Amino acid sequence: MSQQPAIAPVPDRQPLDEHAAASIRAYAADQRARVDVLASVLEDIAEHGYPAAESGMLWEDARDAHLARLADEQPRVA
Repeated sequence: MSQQPAIAPVPDRQPLDEHAAASIRAYAADQRARVDVLASVLEDIAEHGYPAAESGMLWEDARDAHLARLADEQPRVA
């Protein structure tokens, strides 16, 4: 993913209003941050191996925490 804007506008695209463009940029930044977290976890596993099962979290607890986070989020329009 490039941080640089396109050199020339693509002629067959319709421009977005400022609010829509800002929303898309915010969503992209959020997704980029999530991918960065995943990448850091994978790099840690590659460097140090898998964590011990005893040090992990039960999947039920992880699921419930994730569902609680989802319930607290603002609704989003795709």
